[in-house]
Amino acid sequence: MGNNTDHHFEAIVIGAGMSGGWAAKELCDHGIKTLLLERGRNVEHLKDYPTTNMQPWEFPHRGNIPYAVSEANPVVSRCYAFREDAAHFFVKDTEHPYIQDQPFDWIRGYQVGGKSIMWARQVQRWSNFDFEGPARDGFAVDWPIRYEDLAPWYTHVEKFIGVSGNKDGLDVLPDGDFLPPFEMSCVETHFQDVIRNNYADRHLIYARCAHITEMRDVFRKQGRTLCQGRNLCQRGCPYGGYFNANSTLIPWAQRTGNLSLQPHTVVQSILYDDQSGKATGVRVINALTKETTEYYAKIIFVNAATLNTNLILLNSTSGRFPNGLGNDSGVLGKYVAFHNYRAHVQGIYEGHQQFRTDGGRPTSGYVPRFRNVYRQEMDFLRGYATGFYSSKHKAISHRGMGPELLDHLTHPTGYGPWQVSAGMMGETIPKVTNFVRLDEARTDEWGVPLLRMNISHDDNDERMIQDFFEQFSEMFAKAGFNQVTTHDSGQAPGLDIHEMGGVRMGRDPQTSMLNQWNQMHACPNVYVTDGACMTSVSTQNPSLTFMALTARAANHAIDQLKEGAI
Repeated sequence: MGNNTDHHFEAIVIGAGMSGGWAAKELCDHGIKTLLLERGRNVEHLKDYPTTNMQPWEFPHRGNIPYAVSEANPVVSRCYAFREDAAHFFVKDTEHPYIQDQPFDWIRGYQVGGKSIMWARQVQRWSNFDFEGPARDGFAVDWPIRYEDLAPWYTHVEKFIGVSGNKDGLDVLPDGDFLPPFEMSCVETHFQDVIRNNYADRHLIYARCAHITEMRDVFRKQGRTLCQGRNLCQRGCPYGGYFNANSTLIPWAQRTGNLSLQPHTVVQSILYDDQSGKATGVRVINALTKETTEYYAKIIFVNAATLNTNLILLNSTSGRFPNGLGNDSGVLGKYVAFHNYRAHVQGIYEGHQQFRTDGGRPTSGYVPRFRNVYRQEMDFLRGYATGFYSSKHKAISHRGMGPELLDHLTHPTGYGPWQVSAGMMGETIPKVTNFVRLDEARTDEWGVPLLRMNISHDDNDERMIQDFFEQFSEMFAKAGFNQVTTHDSGQAPGLDIHEMGGVRMGRDPQTSMLNQWNQMHACPNVYVTDGACMTSVSTQNPSLTFMALTARAANHAIDQLKEGAI
């Protein structure tokens, strides 16, 4: 097996999703022969979007998940995008079990492209307030990088994927390389003015999103065109109007001739050589035949998505690393954090009745974090960002039967008042008590240990929720919104689909797994650049940061390879 040249590559990337796609793209662009492994099936752009142009009446259940399917899949059925038009992109509960020591809704997409097919496409940069937060507040280890280290890579990624946004000039949310924004609603601009006139530290802006609103040569080369505002993105977009790995990164890497893409491949572990002090390759299991194979490379990128990356590393044991690859510090699998999405505020706005909305728009308003930014001022650590939504629905009568009902349905009597809502995205604190580990006895059908989840909310989250309720109820009142109510969904961690950590970056090998280049301290030819690498979680949607970290780390690995350092 070890002498089979077909099994030798310069680089192996584990996971063909958003971050793995970026690793493959950067490596292949620089002539690195790369094997990209994906445990799920292949999904090709255009070819494998079976529902993308279907009309509502063409779905047997009009888009809803049948009761029997929902009952058999209680975890994934709680995800907003798990509907009849996109259910085929989600992992079903019974197919890939895990163990919940604490309730945790693990939402997964096992296919080429991963969750980049169904993601919500929000792309906000981090600021230095986020990277400096742990050192200042003492709630996690210090990040080994700052915003200035990542800024050019944010730009690199934004230019390739396409980001619609405004130049807002905010220090808490740095500007990027933006395409023109979609239009904000009149209620959003009204609320924006109210916030501006009443608060010096708060802002409502257009939420930046990974959608093409202006053509550039790089998008033409990718074969993509403008976003049509269909808001059917989770089906896969036939226009390539939003970014996913299937329409951009993976085809781009394939066109270089340097990529070998292999789906249906479950990575069991990473191989380690005691004499060289390096990883030598991976042991994989064919997902269909259960056959075991080994592949070899000089560098390995682990991008299996946060929790599966933790699983693979925990399962990669050797005489040198009995507790998981690179785990000298003992922190592997620990300090997992997430975003708190439990809190919502709703209201009604009777103003601007002369206006309504037409068409779709793939984003919302956004209020960046304003708590504990410049100093610790609250009785909780860190803060929260908020999405702001406004809509106006047609007033339709459902009276009568037959022709009378049809007439009512097709001839609305007008429009109701504006409905407004705000949803919190709170930063949770990485804690040693929030961890994942391997089960000692139970395995999946490929013989890989099941992952056990022990992740929960804490008092800091509860205090943050109460502040969000108070502040946005007050802000809604100042804006003239009425019938204001608050709601705590009580949902478990995981449904935010923003789990991060377990293989965190840091300056000290005694308290972290990775250095400033996302290399393992103890095994430097292994890089981890998906959500597992995150030291803290900030309040912003994390995907843009995953991509920027990956592009940066891949180029570092390329330089290291050329210098013979790894």
